[in-house]
Amino acid sequence: MQHVVLITGASSGIGKSVGEYLANFNYKVYGTSRQPKHETLNGIHFLQLDVTQLDSVEQAIDSLISKEGKIDFLINNAGVGISGPLEEVPEVEQKNIFETNYFGPLRVINAVLPHMRSRKSGFIINVTSIAGFMGLPFRGFYSATKGALEVTTEAYRMELKAFGIKMCNVAPGDFATNIAAGRFHAPVQENSPYKDVYERSLKLMDEHVDQGKDPNLMAKSVHAIMQKSNPKIHYKVGDFTQKISVVLKHILPDKVFEKLLLKHYKL
Repeated sequence: MQHVVLITGASSGIGKSVGEYLANFNYKVYGTSRQPKHETLNGIHFLQLDVTQLDSVEQAIDSLISKEGKIDFLINNAGVGISGPLEEVPEVEQKNIFETNYFGPLRVINAVLPHMRSRKSGFIINVTSIAGFMGLPFRGFYSATKGALEVTTEAYRMELKAFGIKMCNVAPGDFATNIAAGRFHAPVQENSPYKDVYERSLKLMDEHVDQGKDPNLMAKSVHAIMQKSNPKIHYKVGDFTQKISVVLKHILPDKVFEKLLLKHYKL
């Protein structure tokens, strides 16, 4: 029996890689995009969905349920990047990043839960970020959205336990995707007290993405997680340094860990 998988943000980056990888196995893969350019591409069947709009979310889910009768797996991947000094990121952009990266996944989760609960089965995987385990300089709002989703997943898991619905997070490190191109950059202001250090940090961020891992590693990891009958709460996928940073965050004194971050980001 073919399992139905819904992946948000599947037109590029990690979502695209995961969708194309799963299509090679016995899955019926549906991917969402705010403006799909294809009905089907490389095994992914596309649906129009904007996670910031409740009507769009509900219409897409209802359409998929009427077509397939079920959703076995939801992979909440849609998200955007943001950078800038916390003091200088416009308030409208602060709200936009939470609408997409935090409230967006919650809208999709809440839309699929009644269908999963009626079948007493379902598996939801939230794509977060290693950045969600720590406050990163000039990426504070991004860290905040991903950290909020990490913690909210912990609460969801306990609330859903009685209904046979599984949920977990998978936190990628830096992968070679187009997230940097789509990231909102607070403009570097000539008279800003952060000008020099922010410019340096922007270059470092882009270098990290350019040197990032192949997104297919993330695809293989997600597929492996999907096979788990009793998944962990948190998974991390990335290079050793990024994954060990989460461990160090928990075992080192706060100020020692902060000094490591300051050195890493040359601050």
